[in-house]
Amino acid sequence: MLNQIKVFLGYSLNSHAYRVFNKKLMTVEESIHVIFYETNICEQSATKINTDEDGQNIFLKNLDSNTEIQLIESSIQPIENLQQEGLPKDWKVPKDLSIDNIIGQIHKGVSTRRHVSEFCNHSAFVSKIEPQSVCEALKDEFWTSAMQEELNQFVRNEVWTLVPRTNQMNVIGTKWVFINKYDDLGIITRNKARLVAKEYNQAEGIDYDETFAPVERLEVVRLLLAFACMSGFKLFQMDGKSAFLNGIVNEEIYVSQPPGFEDHKHPECVYKLKKALYGLKQAPRQWYERLSLFLFIS
Repeated sequence: MLNQIKVFLGYSLNSHAYRVFNKKLMTVEESIHVIFYETNICEQSATKINTDEDGQNIFLKNLDSNTEIQLIESSIQPIENLQQEGLPKDWKVPKDLSIDNIIGQIHKGVSTRRHVSEFCNHSAFVSKIEPQSVCEALKDEFWTSAMQEELNQFVRNEVWTLVPRTNQMNVIGTKWVFINKYDDLGIITRNKARLVAKEYNQAEGIDYDETFAPVERLEVVRLLLAFACMSGFKLFQMDGKSAFLNGIVNEEIYVSQPPGFEDHKHPECVYKLKKALYGLKQAPRQWYERLSLFLFIS
C-alpha cells in the first residue's frame, strides 16, 4: 500500500534490523519485517493531483499498489536540488516553498503523537550506557531513578528493617547489578538496577540450611503444551516483578546498606531481612514455598 512505502537507509547499529525512512510520517524506523523491491520509482508515469494558489501544477508519482517498500539508496536532498535528481520536467514546486521556511532540521522529519509517545517511553527516560560502578551510576539520573525504583520495591514488600550492628552478626555485603533491557528490535526500553546479596559471605548452618527448589524441565513444558493443545486449554504466562522479594526467610540474616544509599543518620547500622533478597542461596526455595502456599490456599 502507499502508506507502507519506505526508503531503505541502511542497517541498525544495535541489532539485525533495517533502517527505513517512512515518507508518510517523515520518521526513521527500524524493522526486521522488510520486503525489498528494486523497481525504479522514477520510471513510473507522473499524474497531476493538485493545483496551488498561484496556478502552478504539482505532480506525484503513480505508485504500484503491490509495492510495499521501495529500495532507494539515497538520502533527503534540499529542495533547491530537486531538479538535479533526474525528476520529470513537469515536476513543479510552488515559488513560496523554500528550505528557509522549514522549522527545525529537515532530516529529522515531523513527529506525531504516537512517535512522541514512543520516544518518551523508550528513549527519553533511559540511558544507553551500562555503568561499571555505583559511582558512575549515581552520576546518571536515569540509573539513579532505576536504583530508587528497586529500593521502593523493598519498602513496598517490607523486606528489611534497620537495626544496630553488633560484633556477633555475620553481615552479608550487597552490590548493584546494572543491565539494559531490550525489545525485539534491539532498542533499549528500560534500565534495570538490581540489588543483590554477596552469597559467598553466607555461612552454611547459620545463614541458610536448605537451598534446593524444584525447577521445570523442558520435557514437562512440552507435555503441558501438548495436553493444552489437545484439550483446548488457554495458557497464560505470568512474570512476577521482584519475585524473590516475596519469599519469607526463616534465619536471622543481616546485610549491609545499599552502596550509595546509606542512611546518613545511621551509617553504622545494618538491615535485618524479613524476606529473601536476590543473591541469597535460599532465595529460590523461599519463593517457591511462598508461591506453593498461596496456590494451595487459593
